[in-house]
Amino acid sequence: MNASLDRNDLPLAGVRVIEFTHMVMGPTCGMILADLGAEVIKVEPPGGDKTRKLPGLGIGFFRTFNRNKKSVVLDIHSPEGHAAALELIGACDVLIENFRPGLMASAGLDYAALAPRYPRLIYVSHKGFLPGPYDKRLALDEVVQMMGGLAYMTGLPGRPLRVGSSVNDIMGGMFGAIGVLAALRERDRTGRGQEVQSALFENCVFLCAQHLQQYLMTGEPPPPMSARVSAWSVYDVFTLAEGEQLFIGAVSDKQFVALCDVLGCPGLAQEPQFATNAARVAARGALIPRLAEILKRQRADALTARLEAAGVPYAPIARPEQLVHDPHLKASGGLVPMATDDGGATEVVLLPLLMGGRRPGVRQPLARVGEHTEEVLGRLARSAVP
Repeated sequence: MNASLDRNDLPLAGVRVIEFTHMVMGPTCGMILADLGAEVIKVEPPGGDKTRKLPGLGIGFFRTFNRNKKSVVLDIHSPEGHAAALELIGACDVLIENFRPGLMASAGLDYAALAPRYPRLIYVSHKGFLPGPYDKRLALDEVVQMMGGLAYMTGLPGRPLRVGSSVNDIMGGMFGAIGVLAALRERDRTGRGQEVQSALFENCVFLCAQHLQQYLMTGEPPPPMSARVSAWSVYDVFTLAEGEQLFIGAVSDKQFVALCDVLGCPGLAQEPQFATNAARVAARGALIPRLAEILKRQRADALTARLEAAGVPYAPIARPEQLVHDPHLKASGGLVPMATDDGGATEVVLLPLLMGGRRPGVRQPLARVGEHTEEVLGRLARSAVP
């Protein structure tokens, strides 16, 4: 795998993006475009993007979602900074923003203000909600997880629980990038840009669309996933010897027979009440305790090798810190080194994407605050000379 391809070898080479973003959603969109070869210029306020200094669970946001970008410092609220921003926007194909509703308009940098001046500009807004009754509300990933059905489906009955990742922010950025790709294609045909909007709430509803459709088809409110009636008889987390846990999913009759063989209880698969998946689902109350009793004597290392050989799906319950040493993630080129803005180094997770045998990767160190201001603004000045 080549994780250090030159930008000119990548699909979006020649596309220039200006990014007015912070936190996760907008930066994710810009990172995807940058990884795919676009020149992404991140505009930071004097002192730098505050995301760089978040503590706690936000400490990794900046390093995770801002690679392969250039950093320019501008005060867009000053006359000089605003004029430079306008000139820089005019030299770009795409503008990305994810600030609170009205902020870009207050600076005269919203799509309505820019489109007459730059009709080829593709303008991507990442917000909490698409236009409608909620569109002036401020939103966070956790807010829309509660509103959009995801926390309900994830938690226990009566105990909604957010997903353990910024899924809507990240996927909202992904949909923003998809919109950019489609808009670039359309501009090739029409010569005109357009506004693209991506939103957290609508993203979350899309994530829960299968459950919404289940209700529309059956008239029955879907229960949380933790209380669901599974479509498969063996689809559970089991506790093994020494307290280790393992998820096992035997979703066909063939896999159930293989599981029983692996566990040394082939007779279990021959019992009439367990003969088919439908029968096993109906008898899960009897089946799962029997399997749990057998599995609690199994050691994970030996059992997983036998399950893999037998073609039975399984998964250890991994923690994020364990993935740093995951052999498949390493071998597939999905975790690679990156020089950081403080002169150190870290490892970063790449896009889950392979294109023609290539893994778009890290091409430059993480930018320091304002590192490319002189380069980018100097280029504008040179291009203005007749």
